[in-house]
Amino acid sequence: MAEIDMMVCRSCENEERASEGYPCEDCGTFICLICAFRGIALCRDCRRKRGLPTPENLPPRASRPAS
Repeated sequence: MAEIDMMVCRSCENEERASEGYPCEDCGTFICLICAFRGIALCRDCRRKRGLPTPENLPPRASRPAS
């Protein structure tokens, strides 16, 4: 059985490999590598708490296969 280490990015909500991401600068939740490369360092909740807008450069939501 293959082990799957996927996590949901708390910024863009895409599911990515857990080993390919960084923690939110405020709370430590998972931020995917794509968001980090785009300069997004805060999760959606922390941006909301600071009164910051949603970044325009968020990656598009990935379609998820039906389970």
